[in-house]
Amino acid sequence: MIEGKKIAFPMDETTARSLRAGEKVLLSGIIYTARDAAHKRLCSMLDAGEELPLPIRDQAIYFVGPCPAKPGQVIGSAGPTTSGRMDAYSPRLIAECGLRGMIGKGERNEKVVEAMKKYGCVYFAATGGAAALIAKHITKCDEIAFPDLGAEAIRRLEVKDMPLVVAIDTVGGNCYCRDKKS
Repeated sequence: MIEGKKIAFPMDETTARSLRAGEKVLLSGIIYTARDAAHKRLCSMLDAGEELPLPIRDQAIYFVGPCPAKPGQVIGSAGPTTSGRMDAYSPRLIAECGLRGMIGKGERNEKVVEAMKKYGCVYFAATGGAAALIAKHITKCDEIAFPDLGAEAIRRLEVKDMPLVVAIDTVGGNCYCRDKKS
């Protein structure tokens, strides 16, 4: 049995600020998927003053391009992509839109970490190579925006006890650089 602190999205700032790097969590609730192509479109929409196709305030974005579902499955393999590909866009979504959580793999740059600390956003690491395991925690999947992007379209996921680790917290605790704070 997988163990961890149970948390849910949407998440308030107080809960986000209570989490610490290295803490194991089991995430339930609603999360959204988006990779770099979708992030670029979201920021272009912000530039144009357009309404975004998903709620971002107090939500989490999972950096994933899931595989197609096989018959009888909700979703195919759904492993994390390298989060650094979203670093150019993440600070803006955190500061302007109230993004509360990000899920992916790998380090984040200094601008992302500073925005996380200032605005109360947490970065969770999903285990790379465990895409089939992660998919078992996704109970519903609906494509909601940018279908022309294929696997990179934005999806609304319902998850139950998705196993994650807090990789970077709101005070600068960082599993990727234990010897110093970011």
